[in-house]
Amino acid sequence: MECRCKLLNIGFGNSVVADRIVAIVNPSSAPMKRLREEAKQNSRLIDATQGRRTRSIIVTDSNHVVLSAIQAETIAQRLTSDLFSKAEEKDPR
Repeated sequence: MECRCKLLNIGFGNSVVADRIVAIVNPSSAPMKRLREEAKQNSRLIDATQGRRTRSIIVTDSNHVVLSAIQAETIAQRLTSDLFSKAEEKDPR
């Protein structure tokens, strides 16, 4: 069985499947704090911060909420570069 899933590094050796990401957001707003609490209550919260400050929240298509200690902008750049490399693999010109 072969998996062609691209993993996105979210810091400290932790990864998520790039194709499953719906949103990457900053954790400072009140709605994001509510989202985090609701996910915790419903056992859908994954803390990948390794004890550090949460700097981004990743929402997946399965409604899981992943906390990361890496800035949202940095994760978005990594995701974008992965998408570009994936497109180049399909259509090398």
